[in-house]
Amino acid sequence: MTMKRVLGAAVGGVAVAVAGVALAANFTSSKQADFFAAGRHQFYVWCAGGSDFMALQNGANAADAQMKLYNLEKRTGKINCWPVWQGRISG
Repeated sequence: MTMKRVLGAAVGGVAVAVAGVALAANFTSSKQADFFAAGRHQFYVWCAGGSDFMALQNGANAADAQMKLYNLEKRTGKINCWPVWQGRISG
């Protein structure tokens, strides 16, 4: 390979890596903003020794919605279940 091709390949590889990092950072910041945003949140409810399921819950943020759903499940007798946040549902 000539020096121009080697240099071109290196620059191209760096450009692809930078684009990938930028995309990942944008996705991460979006998920973080969703976690702290009010609205309808989706949870995967993991139940030890039972049937897992998906659930939606409104809250001031993901932690608030999670505790509301957790307490609701406890009141209905699902004492071995814990909601795991999946994301905020827009709309």
